[in-house]
Amino acid sequence: MNFYAVRAIYYFEMARALRTLMQSIASPILSTSLYFVVFGAAIGSQIGDMEGVSYGAFIIPGLVMLSILTESISNASFGIYMPRFAGTIYEVLSAPVSYVEILLGYVGAAATKSIVLGLLILLTARLFVPYEILHPLWMLGFLVLTAVTFSLFGFIIGVWADGFEKLQIVPLMIVTPLTFLGGSFYSINMLPPIWQKITLLNPVVYLVSGFRWSFYGVADVNLYVCLGMTVLFLFICIAIVAWIFKTGYRLKN
Repeated sequence: MNFYAVRAIYYFEMARALRTLMQSIASPILSTSLYFVVFGAAIGSQIGDMEGVSYGAFIIPGLVMLSILTESISNASFGIYMPRFAGTIYEVLSAPVSYVEILLGYVGAAATKSIVLGLLILLTARLFVPYEILHPLWMLGFLVLTAVTFSLFGFIIGVWADGFEKLQIVPLMIVTPLTFLGGSFYSINMLPPIWQKITLLNPVVYLVSGFRWSFYGVADVNLYVCLGMTVLFLFICIAIVAWIFKTGYRLKN
């Protein structure tokens, strides 16, 4: 393992995030804080407890997941797209660096930025809503697993996209709606039975449900099912990335 190469790519991507703190850190925190103010404080005060948890605290895991998913995809997709756009990706591919090392550098940096953002949002939430974390290790595990999985997904999107507009299609048109419909602001047990079954086809349900369990010990779906679905999506992303590097899809041609 060439750790110097991994560190070089990793530091380069992290330095880019530090140069754009307003866009990569401040903006998502501000946007999420508005959700806490509107839904947690204003609307939440008019809504009773949900599954034994105040509404303001109930939506915290969903809002963190919303930020983690969108930022992981955006960071990873932009990180690999820009070298392709500028043509510097050929320097990386021709260097004595394996595909695993390239992936560790780009995806590791994207996941790190998303994890830091998620933790900062949790700290910010305390300014608006009191909450407790019953299972902090599970919470951190879900946070890391989700960030890594969707950073891989973002890497795939960054390789697939052939224009800047395509980088935003999946986060805005697919991931964000799925997150809103995945139980971020409500329990799927509130839905009619037929819609509960349909909602289970939404993969984000398992992410939000498992993450919420780590906070309050309540979940819409069994914890191990949530964990299994997340790991399954992780392996699917790994398989697709392996195929990309094996065939050189939009990297070498």
